[in-house]
Amino acid sequence: MDFTSSIAVGMTHEAHGKVTEENTAATVGSGSLAVYATPAMAALMERAAAELCQRECPDGWTTVGTELHIKHRAATPVGLAVRAVAEVTAVDGRAVALSVTAYDEREEIGSGTHTRFAVTSDTFMAKAEGKR
Repeated sequence: MDFTSSIAVGMTHEAHGKVTEENTAATVGSGSLAVYATPAMAALMERAAAELCQRECPDGWTTVGTELHIKHRAATPVGLAVRAVAEVTAVDGRAVALSVTAYDEREEIGSGTHTRFAVTSDTFMAKAEGKR
């Protein structure tokens, strides 16, 4: 599959969420404080990227995350809304490079890069299940 016909540099997508007790560092185990957990921020960033790529995939295809490099720069307390923006920065065959940035209601809270790779769902799952 060649993404170059459907996905292009500059495409963007946003994912939205809210900081709750369930996604704080204290609850997920990534720290001891009741602020937005870095793993939760990473998941929101990856969701924005995955949704962007998925909408461009033909039937039977999906993308999987292969790399994520992020910095979490600011704490966000419970109750605030958060959002992540993914932007395609390069496409090389089935590989898609993206910049990812997260925000709360006040400021940018994190940023980084993410890479996804297009696969056929059935083949990928068969290989994964083969590990059993």
